[in-house]
Amino acid sequence: MLKNSRIQYFISTLIVIALGITSRKIIGVPTFFGDVLYAVMIYFGVRLVFIHLSIQKAAFLALSFCFYIEFLQLYQAEWMLEIRNTTLGHYVLGQGFLWSDLVFYTLGIAIAFLMDFKIIKTS
Repeated sequence: MLKNSRIQYFISTLIVIALGITSRKIIGVPTFFGDVLYAVMIYFGVRLVFIHLSIQKAAFLALSFCFYIEFLQLYQAEWMLEIRNTTLGHYVLGQGFLWSDLVFYTLGIAIAFLMDFKIIKTS
């Protein structure tokens, strides 16, 4: 495969989505694992869409997006709560703000960044 290939980021994104959905179905997997995978998915999604962005800028953009979504959970308008009560809305927007999620998102972005730097960029 070519370096920086959109296909690599697309496949990586799909794998992370599958892992995230699977992690919710397996008893004993801590819920924070899903938060880490969410951030990894966002990073690879940013790389997929903005293929020519540096990995540092992609990491910053992905982390900013994750933080934005988390802080958006403080907004409790009725229409927003209705969206969050749908399956897709719950997966994308979450349910409630947690400071710890910011730590897990940062960890996820760091993991994805390192994977990108060490594995994808060198393949």
